[in-house]
Amino acid sequence: MTSTIDRTAPRELAAELPARLSLTPKTTLAGQLDGAWWPRSRDLDDELPALAAALDEPWGRITRVTVNPTRWRVIPHTIPMAGRVMHVGWFTEQDPDKLILLSHTVGRWDLLVIPPETEPAAAARLMAAAAIPGSVLTAGVLMANEAAIGRGVRDARRREATWESEGGACMSPFGNLSQPASGWR
Repeated sequence: MTSTIDRTAPRELAAELPARLSLTPKTTLAGQLDGAWWPRSRDLDDELPALAAALDEPWGRITRVTVNPTRWRVIPHTIPMAGRVMHVGWFTEQDPDKLILLSHTVGRWDLLVIPPETEPAAAARLMAAAAIPGSVLTAGVLMANEAAIGRGVRDARRREATWESEGGACMSPFGNLSQPASGWR
């Protein structure tokens, strides 16, 4: 029997928790990304209000958001927020791992979107990498790099498990040296 662990937060919990966000420090170095966002679910109705609220103070009022539709189940046209409406658009040409936030008064910000089911260690690496000032790495490159790191970690764990299951001993090309071979005395 196979079981699947759902690492996404229930709808009511996601609305109450603060956004998991890592922002690039204010600097003159412009990079490909302005930080990273790790939503708890793939529900934009639940997730975007917390993100916009977290960004109101450092970035100003977010009025528009664009996403690539491949990563989101439903893309609402508008999201009502405390006395205002945030408009949501989608573009298939946009990097699927990126969210673009727009403000009429302040400008544009590009955030790496870390999938909700991402392991915490991988999310921490991605959040740190996306917040490096002046980085030339795109959202797609960061996600591809993390996939390679994840494969490396899984391979290392598999090799360690194999090592442990074999008693932690190296296999000799000459066979089992603890037993004398026939003809040897």
